[in-house]
Amino acid sequence: MILPKVRDPRFVTIRRGGTLTDSDHHLLALWAAACAEHVLDLFESERPQDPRPREAIENARAWVRGEVTMMQSRAAGGHAMGAARDLRGPARHAAYAAGQAGAVPHVAAHELGAAAYAIKAARAAATEGGGVAAGRLECQWQREQLPAAIRELVLDDQRLRNDICWSVFDG
Repeated sequence: MILPKVRDPRFVTIRRGGTLTDSDHHLLALWAAACAEHVLDLFESERPQDPRPREAIENARAWVRGEVTMMQSRAAGGHAMGAARDLRGPARHAAYAAGQAGAVPHVAAHELGAAAYAIKAARAAATEGGGVAAGRLECQWQREQLPAAIRELVLDDQRLRNDICWSVFDG
């Protein structure tokens, strides 16, 4: 479970009673897509014929451009998570990262799920004994991708939800 029990109003759009602007929601979706895409090869190398995780990432970006609806992106995210179910290790985590990215248009707080699963994928793909270092490098890469407009929001979200995200943001 990567979502908090109580929704943070900073991740709820203004029109739904929160404080999240549409432009920041879009930035969260794009950042989540980048995080998921960064580890996507870990899924595609195991299941090259399964397009569902890539389609979820593409749908999140298409939502930002106004080319698909929130429901279409969310559905694509669900299909990506379905691709993960019978897998183990890095491929599973990479597919879940893509699924979480596809869900960001529906619930902005899924942005951290995409990042956390990508870190888990990097950890799982590392050579024996290198998982922690690989996770730190992935987390650092993700933080370097954060647009200035959402940087503090995401970093604070990482601090607040680190415990329910397998403590992947410690490093």
